[in-house]
Amino acid sequence: MVTWTIAGLGLVLALAALGWARRLSRKLDALTRSYWELRYDYTRLRSQVSRLDPETAETPAAEPPPAPAPVSFVPLSSMKKKDK
Repeated sequence: MVTWTIAGLGLVLALAALGWARRLSRKLDALTRSYWELRYDYTRLRSQVSRLDPETAETPAAEPPPAPAPVSFVPLSSMKKKDK
């Protein structure tokens, strides 16, 4: 009798876990769909704004970054130790 009770409780628990997992899966699917719709809308609106105001889309940088200093190669053979 105890084994049937444990088996019944296990079955009920498994069905509850299955229902919980299915609900969670549906919520995750809806959240993913909402995310991609939002990304699509954001990109579409950004392109519309750039068409309305082309100056903001093509603004150059205020100052170009400074050119790096030239690096010259110094061979190790030219760096001789001085004998004292």
